[in-house]
Amino acid sequence: MTQPAMKQASTVDGLIEQLIDVGATAVRQGFVLASGGNLSARLPGSEEFVVTGQGTWLDRLTPEDFSVMNLAGQVVGGNQKPSSEWKLHQRTYQVRGDANAIVHMHPQHAVLVDALGHPIRLLTLDHAVYVRSIGRTDFYPNGSDELADTAAEQAKEHNCVLLAHHGCSALGEDVGMAFRRAMNLEEAATATYRALLLGDRTTCFPVSADEAIQHA
Repeated sequence: MTQPAMKQASTVDGLIEQLIDVGATAVRQGFVLASGGNLSARLPGSEEFVVTGQGTWLDRLTPEDFSVMNLAGQVVGGNQKPSSEWKLHQRTYQVRGDANAIVHMHPQHAVLVDALGHPIRLLTLDHAVYVRSIGRTDFYPNGSDELADTAAEQAKEHNCVLLAHHGCSALGEDVGMAFRRAMNLEEAATATYRALLLGDRTTCFPVSADEAIQHA
């Protein structure tokens, strides 16, 4: 799987440029359709974050398609009404001071495998290193406090959170890492799906995530 080579942005304009690139790549690779999904990022230590606007298509983003919000949930800049999922981003940033980017996508295999009652298995070194562990929420309506709060609770311990019958939320210290984790989550789900088709329900990466990181 091709993964973006991104350095941490040093300006808000740089963050927006990276999110525009991620949005186009996510649609191109089939991780989201039309106006599904949303993206956000902030500079390290900032109390404000940029988030895609409501109804924007991720493969057609321009700098004008972003809102600026603070951690109190107030819109403080931009020309767009923020995504209906802004609470998902805001609540997660509140509990994860180390997270500077959140990628929310609707990856088909991850949602399908979970809906069928199977855990997504980490099978490769990349899965173990980047995904490490997967949190999960039950289904809640998009944009709801229940979804945002339960996802944030899971994000305290996991960098990838599966939102049942909906999508995923992936966190990173920068935009590139958040998207890398989201892509590896979907790749792990695809590998799990294929393993299930072959009748395998047990194979997983042979060592712990911590051991994998030590040898990566």
